[in-house]
Amino acid sequence: MQTLTPHVYWAQRHADIYLRVELSDAKVLHGVKPTFLCWTAQGHGAKGDHDYEFSLDFLEPVKPEVSHRSTQRLVNVTVRKQEQRWWDRLTLQERKPLFLAPDFDRWLDESDAEMELQAKEEEKINKVSIESRIRKDPYLGLKKGYLFMYNLVQFLGFSWIFVNMTVRLFILGQDSFYDTFHTIADMMYFCQMMAVAEVMNPLVGLVKTGVFPAMIQVVGRNVILFVIFGSLEEMQNKAVVFFVFYLWSTIEIFRYPFYMLACIDTDWKLLTWLRYSIWMPLYPLGVLAEAIAVIQSLPIFDETRLYSIPLPTVLGSSFSFSFTLKIYLALMFLGQLVPLSDPTP
Repeated sequence: MQTLTPHVYWAQRHADIYLRVELSDAKVLHGVKPTFLCWTAQGHGAKGDHDYEFSLDFLEPVKPEVSHRSTQRLVNVTVRKQEQRWWDRLTLQERKPLFLAPDFDRWLDESDAEMELQAKEEEKINKVSIESRIRKDPYLGLKKGYLFMYNLVQFLGFSWIFVNMTVRLFILGQDSFYDTFHTIADMMYFCQMMAVAEVMNPLVGLVKTGVFPAMIQVVGRNVILFVIFGSLEEMQNKAVVFFVFYLWSTIEIFRYPFYMLACIDTDWKLLTWLRYSIWMPLYPLGVLAEAIAVIQSLPIFDETRLYSIPLPTVLGSSFSFSFTLKIYLALMFLGQLVPLSDPTP
């Protein structure tokens, strides 16, 4: 197949040489030496589909890296000059090759190119100046330190719960279900009281999470822990306590270290995957376990009249707390639509 020469258009800046090759659907193979470019391609040019090639002996040395970008109509080639200066012409020989012509779309005179270069330098200086004027938070390190320690403490607390319950399950089997509250409650109380900070953190601007989602999560769990389990001795020996505590701790032993590492700008891909994957099955299961606990507590609240509000004789004897729990039960399932809060800066 005959090798032909394509039309080539050129322009320059102080640092670069721009070549525009009129060749569509090109497959490019090129090589460059200190002052010489040998460019070969197969594509569709002025004389149809052929092999096309051209060579240029540059006026001054250039860098060996040559970049090119092909489109359906042409190929753009960029060659970096070894020294940033303006050339009087492109090639070493004074006579311009017949296939070469100026690229007037990119053409600039030396004075215009200097103005363009000066404008870019001024833009860079202005950008640096603006960035330097932006006030950085002087307490950012302190905030991150506090959030790191908070997440670390919560991670250690829920890890203790998870490991303790797992070991007891292997040793005692199903018998461990019925004394979970008496064994684990103190640590769970501590962790859930600490979790109140997840409502306060967005209130004072430490994290970007909304206050309302964090409040739903913290209040929801504390109702189960302090009201359902803590105030009803009849609930403390039920197996549902085990499943609620175990699901909570399983979620948190992945969630808190994820946010802890985020405080020091560290991303562990496996932990990230586990945090967002395990959450999907465990969170609905946790809500289901909480709902079962609420349902099991309803007849106990009706029988004991605990937290019931006395009413005038005309309206009835009292307002049962179980009615409030039924409303809470409906809201609990709607709460699944609210994402977990992010205790990170």
